[in-house]
Amino acid sequence: MPLRKAEYWELIHAERKRLELLLTDLSEDEWKAESLCQDWSVEEVTAHLTAAANTGTRAWLGSMIGARFNTDKHNERLLKQYLGPSPDDTLENFRNSITNTTAPTRDYGAWLGEVIVHGQDISQALGTELIPDPVSAHEVADYFTRKNFTVNSRSLVKGLRLVSTDTQFRSGSGPQVKGQLLELVMVMAGRPAYCALLEGEGVAELRRRLA
Repeated sequence: MPLRKAEYWELIHAERKRLELLLTDLSEDEWKAESLCQDWSVEEVTAHLTAAANTGTRAWLGSMIGARFNTDKHNERLLKQYLGPSPDDTLENFRNSITNTTAPTRDYGAWLGEVIVHGQDISQALGTELIPDPVSAHEVADYFTRKNFTVNSRSLVKGLRLVSTDTQFRSGSGPQVKGQLLELVMVMAGRPAYCALLEGEGVAELRRRLA
């Protein structure tokens, strides 16, 4: 049964809180560490998530139009609005947004995915683990296989059979790609480094598509 809107927000808030606990007491060097997301630092990814938690439909559309639908420019502009004078200020901005229920669209699976994927971008940069709620991870995996939105996840895995080795998640048909559910989520989010953790005859094709 699909999750209700309130249930999605409960999961999103929990994942934001989980990330906030990880970010507390980071050193200056850790805040500056390069994440797995583009060329953004840990602090910049945090500001990006804060922007996502504060940008409604009208503001999102206005920003996209202002950026001439250049997603990178749109994201950079919003990120800078929530990047504080110091990492402590950036964290406080994020902390104050944890329970927000603002989103540009009703694609709640995508916004849950934003928090989980960027949380991994950060935790990998810090060399630590950040384990999302299994229900959240499953919802994001299911959403990513069904729809292209913030990432071209559905197109990326079309014609491949995804098999989670640590949950009951299964999706698609074709050459098999096996791995832990979070690893599958991260690959669908366009993080090629996670291909090294996967097994199956479909991994080579997945690498090719991500190249």
